[in-house]
Amino acid sequence: MAKKTKKQQQSGGTPATVALTSADVPFTVHAYDHDPLHPSYGEEAAEAMGVSPDRVFKTLVADVDGTLTVAVVPVAGSLDLKALATAAGGKRAAMADPTLAERTTGYVRGGISPLGQRKKLPTVLDASASEHETICVSAGRRGLEVELAPKDLADLTNAVLAPIARA
Repeated sequence: MAKKTKKQQQSGGTPATVALTSADVPFTVHAYDHDPLHPSYGEEAAEAMGVSPDRVFKTLVADVDGTLTVAVVPVAGSLDLKALATAAGGKRAAMADPTLAERTTGYVRGGISPLGQRKKLPTVLDASASEHETICVSAGRRGLEVELAPKDLADLTNAVLAPIARA
């Protein structure tokens, strides 16, 4: 986890929630008890919150032609690496080394948020996000999600919207 600033320590927020608050973006925090034995962080979040898996998005870190890139896709599907490479203007994409993803973003697996990362990475948000009034993404730790408008997420992360998910 990224080192917390004094402001984050005082507010009890994660870097993601602090970034949302600083940007004056409306959001709702959803907390739930994380089960370390659950096979899928995203599906666990959807079940715990009672939200359709189409509205809960997972944050994945991939390597696109040597550049770490964030892919945000619904937990109901999977990431299409070829589509991600195309959307990011590259030729080839592969999942990033998990340790490198954690070190670069400042978050742990299952808690990587597209917001408030230690190093801002190019981001691609699956186009299906725009079909929903709000979506949920990790708030920066396991068992904590933020719900916000897809446009706000795209604006804050400078995300490209593209069809990068497979059903």
